[in-house]
Amino acid sequence: MSSHAHDRPGVPLPAPDPPAAAAAARRRGAALGVLLTAVTVLPAAVLVVPDATAGAVPAAARALGLGDGRVPALLRATGLSLPALALTLPLAAVAARRLPAWAVLATGLTVLLGGLGAVRFAGSVPAVGAVRAAQGAGAGIALPASLVLVWERRNAALSALWAGALAASLLTAMPVALRAVPPPRTGTAPAGWQGTGWHAALAPFPWLAGAAAAAAVLGVLLRGRAPWTLPPPRLAERGRLALPFVPVAGFAFLAVVAAHGWSPGARLVVAGFALAALAGLALAGGAEGGPFGCAAVMVATGLLAYPLAAPLSGLAAAGAPASRLLPAAAAAAATVTGALAASRARPRAAVMAGYALMVAGIGLALAAGPTGRWTPVVLLVPLGTGAGLALAASLRHAHVGAALFGLSLCFPAVLAGQLCVLSLQADRLRRTRALTGAGHLDALADGYRAWLLIAGAAAVLLAALTLRLITGHDRAAERHARAFERGGRTALRHARATESAPAPEAG
Repeated sequence: MSSHAHDRPGVPLPAPDPPAAAAAARRRGAALGVLLTAVTVLPAAVLVVPDATAGAVPAAARALGLGDGRVPALLRATGLSLPALALTLPLAAVAARRLPAWAVLATGLTVLLGGLGAVRFAGSVPAVGAVRAAQGAGAGIALPASLVLVWERRNAALSALWAGALAASLLTAMPVALRAVPPPRTGTAPAGWQGTGWHAALAPFPWLAGAAAAAAVLGVLLRGRAPWTLPPPRLAERGRLALPFVPVAGFAFLAVVAAHGWSPGARLVVAGFALAALAGLALAGGAEGGPFGCAAVMVATGLLAYPLAAPLSGLAAAGAPASRLLPAAAAAAATVTGALAASRARPRAAVMAGYALMVAGIGLALAAGPTGRWTPVVLLVPLGTGAGLALAASLRHAHVGAALFGLSLCFPAVLAGQLCVLSLQADRLRRTRALTGAGHLDALADGYRAWLLIAGAAAVLLAALTLRLITGHDRAAERHARAFERGGRTALRHARATESAPAPEAG
């Protein structure tokens, strides 16, 4: 048929193939369901990480009948969500590869919703710790399931959006939590937290988990009975996914024990050993960690995003709420933009450019000062852009096992960064002799300044580690190609020799 047939009224147009059109519509619907699930599950899961109960501690202590000596136990209980999340992730990653990802996601959201709904019944310190641990465990189960669902679509834009949503959630979790549960500006808790109102500080956004559950149900309906497209996990992949569990379990236990009983110096030692172990795990993954070092980039994202944004939000809490949210919103938009830009750039260059932006943001924050008016903007926007760019670029061409392995290292890095910055600030508070609020703020700012220096050095070291992983993968690929080429030439010579050999005589 002529290409101009559509200009001739008498020539009928070919009808589209009904099965092909229906299959394309199902694929678009499934992709939409996965997108809605990812953009709701990620923030719902990450929002259990912030411990924004500082303003509710006086009211909680009175309601639970705690003396001053039991307040550290309450603070330890409210901080159990992040260790529980980090501990659950490696096992949930294995489950998400062996079982249907939608079933794993449903399990995680059920546990998360149960932990959020049970906060009103928490009438003791162990109960508070149990509900916070349940929230973290549910988030740890849901996160790898969301990644597997995205990777099943084999869509570069969806993968980039997942990476951007993860980094943006880490950057904005504490500012959003402080918006819902503002810290005290005086020695008393807000009037709304008398009686049982302090329970709201344990779950400031339960509706977001409900929205994630609704999106997951919609995603199942849109997906239909489409066949599972990811290959089954090999034994080596399952072993690699379970590899971080033992070191992460040991670190999570030490972090909980050391949080309020050890000296700041001892806690810094624990955090340092944990970071070294995470870097070693990323290096041990080698070529199995993705062609562009996604395991190391996950460690960098976890170490820099939340532990840099959360304390800064606390320092800026003395300002108006809008002034805390606008930089976070700008950073979230920049993070998603950087992640989407990574799909059009060369992955190796994009990863290194992302690191450069993160280091630049840390340098600008040091120049502006921890309490500077523009510090949230000059830190969070370059940091978010760089994190989104590097993370999305590192995940390109990475198989699902490599992405899950990196995710298993991300939140232990968040825990290590938090332990480091809080230990630095606690050390400065111990050294200060000023009992006024201004003196405490100066001590916290001084500790945060020291953390910026350490974070900048860690970012440079992790960039070098990532570059080594990328170079090692490229060299391994070249060796494999040369071996394949030599094997092909040997097989060709053998075939020619066989063809030219005289045929054996009969009889």
